[in-house]
Amino acid sequence: MSALVKPKGTVAVIAVVFVAYAGLLGWRGVLLIGTGDPVAVGLGIAVLVIPIVGLYLVWREVQFGRQTEVLARELAASGGLPVDDLPRRPSGRIDRAAADAAFAKYKGEAEAAPDDWRVWFRLSTAYDAAGDRKRARSSMRTAIAHHAGR
Repeated sequence: MSALVKPKGTVAVIAVVFVAYAGLLGWRGVLLIGTGDPVAVGLGIAVLVIPIVGLYLVWREVQFGRQTEVLARELAASGGLPVDDLPRRPSGRIDRAAADAAFAKYKGEAEAAPDDWRVWFRLSTAYDAAGDRKRARSSMRTAIAHHAGR
């Protein structure tokens, strides 16, 4: 990770900015409701829902990141983190063919031990390397659930 990019700091700044934005938006909703006009009240209620949903989504993403970090630390301490040794293209992205080949190994591990959070964590990294972010996140959620249920 580049010294210029600090993920936790970036997330903190984005969260603070979003909370300020949500507060301002929420205040506008309150002002609209305070007019008493039925249309403005309806819009005010709708405007209040937006920051509430947004705050929930930000909170959920931060929790996901924290839980993932806990699993990564535990897996690293036991020496179970996958090694990032896949060849890369000149752009820095992982070679897709190499990622697909590594993916088969991790998928087999997950099929052989479906209740082990470690294999789901490694499968998530394989999905991520292959560029499938949706399945990577789904596998990580499975890893988190199995880790919590041990």
